[in-house]
Amino acid sequence: MTEIAPVTLQGKYVTLEPLSLEHHEGLVAAASDGELWNLWYTSVPRPEAMSQEIQRRLALQEVGSMLPFTIRLNDPETGEPGQVIGMTTYMNIDAGVPRLEIGSTWNAASVQGSGTNPDAKRLLLGHAFESLGCVAVEFRTHWMNMQSRGAIARLGAKQDGVLRAHIRMADGSLRDTAVFSILAAEWPQVRNGLDYRLAKKR
Repeated sequence: MTEIAPVTLQGKYVTLEPLSLEHHEGLVAAASDGELWNLWYTSVPRPEAMSQEIQRRLALQEVGSMLPFTIRLNDPETGEPGQVIGMTTYMNIDAGVPRLEIGSTWNAASVQGSGTNPDAKRLLLGHAFESLGCVAVEFRTHWMNMQSRGAIARLGAKQDGVLRAHIRMADGSLRDTAVFSILAAEWPQVRNGLDYRLAKKR
């Protein structure tokens, strides 16, 4: 596996750049767009906890289990990255296989459905399969998060199963986790589907 190192990935709608503490204010504003922390089936940090969340992700990067990104919206005229709209990561990295999970993702409410999510996934999947040599990429989400499950399925990922009573949520409830994956052999077909979806967004 090629070494997983911080990298900037630029697409049609978004640019993914290595997460840093300098993104704090932009991330607070993005999470406040829709008050995403109130969604019970996902985990988005409240404004007062954003700095701690950034530091948590950077600490996991230091030990090699995560590569976190800040998502910026590209200017439609110039294509240059601008407004911060969310976060995403490579996580649960297993360099021995190699495989990883794309997760801990959230986007400002105002950009959802605008093409930013499939564009970000196109960038992350392309880098994972074509540059890092992954044999599989995994996605996990709350069983009750219908929006996320639908978005993952539309990527072309296949559901591997459900981990029952898998994670304890902040409110004490137990989460059932739906697990999906895309294999390297499936990537060309998935890539074609994503490219088609992004082309239609013109």
